[in-house]
Amino acid sequence: MKVINIYLFVGTILMSLLAFKQSREINYATPQSTLQTQHSKLSDSLTIDSETGLINDTNLMMIKAQCTACHNTKLIQQHRFTREGWKDKIRWMQKNHKLWDLGESEKVVLDYLEKYYSPKMASQKILNRRELLKNIQWYKLENR
Repeated sequence: MKVINIYLFVGTILMSLLAFKQSREINYATPQSTLQTQHSKLSDSLTIDSETGLINDTNLMMIKAQCTACHNTKLIQQHRFTREGWKDKIRWMQKNHKLWDLGESEKVVLDYLEKYYSPKMASQKILNRRELLKNIQWYKLENR
């Protein structure tokens, strides 16, 4: 069992390094116009990654490496926590689901989550899942 955990840990480290390297290459080697066509547009300044559904950022590859090894990105998208709330969730996953120590990448992960998936961002219309209902006409159900 320890051997499996070591392989999992080493694999995670390698994935993180590769993700970091790729995110750096994208920033410097890919023209911005190409990036815009690869991602659906969320607003003038934000785009959605077509593969994950997460907001595109220079640290997205790190999020993919650290978070999607265990769960789908929809789990991230549906929550809005403060930085402390996200940190508590990470600690909970480490305690209950054997999440590895994120080490130095924890700051990068928390920065990304706080920036795009915090209660502050939920109040902005660009991140709502659908437009709010307007002019609702309620009626009373009969025979209930």
